[in-house]
Formats: sequence, structure tokens, C-alpha cells
Amino acid sequence: MSTASAPVEIGAVTLTVHDLPGMAAFYERTLGLARLGGDATEVTLGAGVEGFLTLRADPAARRHDPAEAGLFHNAFLLPSRAALGRWLHHAAATGLRIEGASDHLVSEAIYLTDPEGNGIEVYADKPRAVWTAPDGRLQMATLRLDLQDVANGADAPWAGAPEGTVIGHVHLQVGDSAVAEGFFADTLGMDKMADYPGAVFVSTGGYHHHLAGNVWNSRGAVRRAQPSTGLARVTLRADSAAYDDLAGRFGGTVAADPWGTEFALARKL
Repeated sequence: MSTASAPVEIGAVTLTVHDLPGMAAFYERTLGLARLGGDATEVTLGAGVEGFLTLRADPAARRHDPAEAGLFHNAFLLPSRAALGRWLHHAAATGLRIEGASDHLVSEAIYLTDPEGNGIEVYADKPRAVWTAPDGRLQMATLRLDLQDVANGADAPWAGAPEGTVIGHVHLQVGDSAVAEGFFADTLGMDKMADYPGAVFVSTGGYHHHLAGNVWNSRGAVRRAQPSTGLARVTLRADSAAYDDLAGRFGGTVAADPWGTEFALARKL
């Protein structure tokens, strides 16, 4: 249950926020992330020694519109189904408002929203041996998740995000899914894994998806006006060959999608 074997994976995500102390406390309390560094203007959170979520304060930024391009959700991948069960017990015990839960055939996912309107997915992957691609395209779906069965898989009380937790994928709101697919392929070098009406899912290394883009709330959206709260940057972590390829595609180390979301490159250690 990791994306580390892929040539390119999500390394980190940066969000622009209004209330830095409140947002940092939310992610610490709700997801059990550890504060790994920061100051009065920026905080980095993660699990173990791995920092993967940066919150950057900008009290003057406009509040992002839910119908514009940007973030649909950040998806926090836990290292086991048992860990997802532990987190679900924590969510219930703390009265956390869950907004959805789905069996996607390749993963089991639970959905919520942070205090500034950023979508969150907490999930665990199913073993790759049970992923299927009967027509050459990975089979994914949105089915009812048996929350009780997931909770029954817990093997200990929740004690914070375990080491090995990462951001497994980032799902974006875009203005046009076909344009997004072209950007994902031509600029980011990612392969199409699946699609739904109005949405496309892409990855490297055969993972179910590292990125997705949908128009469900944002069809026809134009480039976002900045500064704005919400998604500021996605950092892609790449092995040496993939890094060199992407740097050539980017013409440097930073590129932006057609709606203004930044993608930055970092090398895998």
C-alpha cells in the first residue's frame, strides 16, 4: 500500500489558508499529522519524518469559489486497511463529520472537508492482486463502503498518522476534462488509467491514479485569480530518469496547468 514504486508520485501539497493556527490544529487533530516545522507564516505537517502537507498563511487571499478550478480533494493514503479502521474509530469517537464513503474496487475511501472548504479523502489501497483491467482499462467504481467491516479491521487504538502515510493522489477540479487529460499526458507524462463521465484518472507505474481531474462542479472554469485560498502547489517526486524527462517537458522545475495550479519537481532520495 504505497506509491513509492512509481517513477513519479505525489511528494507534497501546499495549501494557502486564512487561519494558519486553526487549520494546522485541524490536520493534527483530525488526521493525526505531526507538525514537522514552520513559523507564523507556514507550517509543514506529515507522518514520521515525512513532511507532505504545507499550509501557507495569506489572510488577504480571496476565499476560493467551490465552482472554480482547483482542488477537489487531497487523498491521504494510510499504509494498511487496519490503519484505516483505527482512523475510523477515531473519527467516530471525536464526532467527525464524514461526508461520504466508497469502495472504489482498487481502494476503500472516506471523505470529509477541512474548515476552509478543502476536500479530504482518507483511504487505503486494496492489494494490487485484486485490481482488474478486463478491457485493458483499470476497473474502478464508486460503490457503497461497508464502514463496519472497515472498523472491524482495526488492530489497535488510533495513535496518529502512522509512518508510511503519504498523499497518494490529488484530485483536481478543472474546466475541461479533455484539456486536463492532454496536460496530464503531454506535460506531466502520466498514463490514463480510467475515466468516468466528466473525469479522467492518470498515474505512472501502473498505480490507479496519482492525479485526477473532473468538471462535476467546475465545467467551463477559467484560470483562477490569485491570490486565493485553496490549492497552491502540487510537488511531484520523481526518480532520476523521470525527473530529467519532466524537467524537459516543463522547461524547468515548475509548470502550471491551464487553470493556474502549479506543479513543481523534486527528486526522489
